Amino acid sequence: MPPTLHRLHRLRRLLRGRGTGSRHRLARDLDDCRRDLARWQRHADSYERELTRMSRERADLLAWLAALHPSSAVVTPAADTGPGGTHLLRLMAGERLLSWRLPPADLPLFAHVRHAEPTVVPPQREGPRIPDQAAHIRHHTRLLALEEALFTPPPDP
Repeated sequence: MPPTLHRLHRLRRLLRGRGTGSRHRLARDLDDCRRDLARWQRHADSYERELTRMSRERADLLAWLAALHPSSAVVTPAADTGPGGTHLLRLMAGERLLSWRLPPADLPLFAHVRHAEPTVVPPQREGPRIPDQAAHIRHHTRLLALEEALFTPPPDP
């Protein structure tokens, strides 16, 4: 039964006559609500664990990407946050500036990256819009894959 319909049936039971069984019915409904709460809490906890895992994997991949671009990678404090706040990872790939926000907890992963003040990057190149950046990354990845295929010698027969 869909959750909305289930709630409707509970409400209907609650609003029915308040005879001798209403106290028992209310106790049963309360137990049902507590079970629903526990079930939804388990779902929320599971989603939170997955989000944490994915955020850590994102940070690991960004640290690796920065290590692959040591000459252009730089971490700067974000202009819109105070000290100890969010930072930006910026690097050049495919002749384009790319940037990502880094929460303070991820900064230890970027110890190998040059840290600088926000003035290192000229204001007119202030990070691309996300869809443009994602499209550029996909395009650049395809070019790198093609380059690898073109310049890899065929296996010996």
